[in-house]
Amino acid sequence: MSIQRTIQKYMDDWKRISHLDFCLLTEDNHVFVTTCDRRLPSAARLDDFRSSTALCQANASCCLYKITEKNDFPYLLIVWGSSDTTATIGELAVCQIQSILESHAEKNDKNAFMQKLLLGNYTEIEAFNRARKLHISSSARRAIFMIETKQARDEHALATIKNIFSARTHDFITAMDDSGIIIIRELTSTETYEDLEDIAHMLVDMLGTEAMTQAWVAYSNTVDELKDLSNAYKEARTALEIGKIFYAERNVFGYRTLGIGRLIYQLPVSICEMFIQEIFGDETLDSIDAETLAIIRTFFENNLNLSETSRQLYVHRNTLVYRFEKIQKRFGLDLRTFEDAMTFKLAMLVAGYLKSKDLR
Repeated sequence: MSIQRTIQKYMDDWKRISHLDFCLLTEDNHVFVTTCDRRLPSAARLDDFRSSTALCQANASCCLYKITEKNDFPYLLIVWGSSDTTATIGELAVCQIQSILESHAEKNDKNAFMQKLLLGNYTEIEAFNRARKLHISSSARRAIFMIETKQARDEHALATIKNIFSARTHDFITAMDDSGIIIIRELTSTETYEDLEDIAHMLVDMLGTEAMTQAWVAYSNTVDELKDLSNAYKEARTALEIGKIFYAERNVFGYRTLGIGRLIYQLPVSICEMFIQEIFGDETLDSIDAETLAIIRTFFENNLNLSETSRQLYVHRNTLVYRFEKIQKRFGLDLRTFEDAMTFKLAMLVAGYLKSKDLR
């Protein structure tokens, strides 16, 4: 919830309880939040009050108050009323508004600190000192989750995630540019990587049902020191990128479980292109029709079991054999043998990796 909406909610409650009207003005005397459409005091009176040393000024119809923020007075509060309790209620409102502003400023400071920390913009000493000022533990066990949705800067998804973790005061949720939503989660000593996997699946499910959007979630290894969060952030980003390239059928990717995709991702492009040329010659993976590729993928998923593949696809076994013999004549690989099937599977993964490079 934005600070404007938060203050508006409180003001509406104050009006309901006290039967008084409230208005908060910005530094240039524009209405920031109000409970009425009453006429404001003259600009001259407001300017005189701002330039005076008084923190409060009252007349027969209303009271004016200065709201402090970081040793300045950017806001003025107007409380309309003539009863003896108006001034007291106004002072209470000032205290509440200042607490809201301080809380919002601290939250923003923490958010900015975490963003810079993830990007590696602090030295170890700077990070430690800044964290201490913001009352952030520098030696807690943490992991980073990175969430990407179909829509960039998805505010609905961000609001849903904040609502999911609203009770967890030591977690941080932020978003940086178009790189997705980031959760810095503080872990207990008993939480395992299986628990992180469960949390990631929960996020995918909740975003699907609550925010009505498809999501991909990657998570890092755990770290025990604040200074290591920058590396954890890189791990989560890498896991998301590798996962989307090599494991398109999945929505959750853990940095520890990226399998062979991690190896291929670290290979030079020139080596990958050489391997593809060796397997496909002058052709490409895209030259194979979509139906045959679907058959091959199902065949691999069924551990090279022709009968099970035939049953799942409602295709006669001899038809599958015919398709694989055509592939063998074309590329010299018999997919019914383990070694050739493994080579073709690697070629499919490498081709997908090269394609992702071309799309950037």
